[in-house]
Amino acid sequence: MNDKSPQKFTAALSDKLSEKLPGKLAERAERGPVVPVVRLHGPITPTPSPVSRPSISLQTVESALTRAFSFDRLSAVALAINSPGGAATQSALVAERIRDLAVKKEVPVLTFCEDVAASGGYWLACAGDEVYAHASSMVGSIGVVSAGFGLEELIRRAGVERRVHTAGQHKSRLDPFRPENAEDVQWLQGMQQELHTQFADWVRQRRGDALEAADEDLFSGEVWTGRRARELGLVDGVGNLREVVARRFPESHVVSVEPRKPLLARLGMTGPAGGTQELAAGLVRGLFESADNRTMWSRFGL
Repeated sequence: MNDKSPQKFTAALSDKLSEKLPGKLAERAERGPVVPVVRLHGPITPTPSPVSRPSISLQTVESALTRAFSFDRLSAVALAINSPGGAATQSALVAERIRDLAVKKEVPVLTFCEDVAASGGYWLACAGDEVYAHASSMVGSIGVVSAGFGLEELIRRAGVERRVHTAGQHKSRLDPFRPENAEDVQWLQGMQQELHTQFADWVRQRRGDALEAADEDLFSGEVWTGRRARELGLVDGVGNLREVVARRFPESHVVSVEPRKPLLARLGMTGPAGGTQELAAGLVRGLFESADNRTMWSRFGL
């Protein structure tokens, strides 16, 4: 058996690891307590962008949240939030996951509103035990919005006839290629009101006695600066992440935690899988999602 046998190689590798491991463990022990930071950036959507734009969903942030709460010497977990909002269910799922991990680890969560923490973005911020914002942050938008287009005149002028066949009289509600139906609008407004109530209940549950304004003002869908949000009790203080963490946990190290990328993304294969048609479809979806995301950000001048 020669010196390059698998057994020799494995033994040599084991020796090297044995030499380095105590040093690594000692280095980690010397670092002391940590405050992991997870960035929650982008619109909140159940469908991650095929063109790799940042977005928030339970799927995209689960790995980062799990890793952040897995450190042995946790002082706290910090979340840097920059989101114009989006899907209500994903907002709730991510916020609930944050609270589950915080309770399990018995560690405080600090959330930081950056440029925007609006609508679903503020829903996420309320998952924190302490909520902070920059004085110029845009915070709030506690409401529900639905938007679309009426295209019936467009297809009429193009000479196109819309044909829809359903089983179930309400299966094609709010069809954009048909005239708006008053009953459909009433149904939509009922759904919006129910979601709005859930959102307001969550804010009351998390912010409690800190709130300093009447419900009709707080839950009107209005957006405020971070400084004004502090006066209303929507945030606990004005400041940035590094400043607040350094003050609250002076002995702790700040560690950035990124989500694990899917295997294809790590290999540089981030485009849609499949042939030319699938690639084209993915690019078209990406363009529409980009326009939709751009609209969400532009509501806040960004």
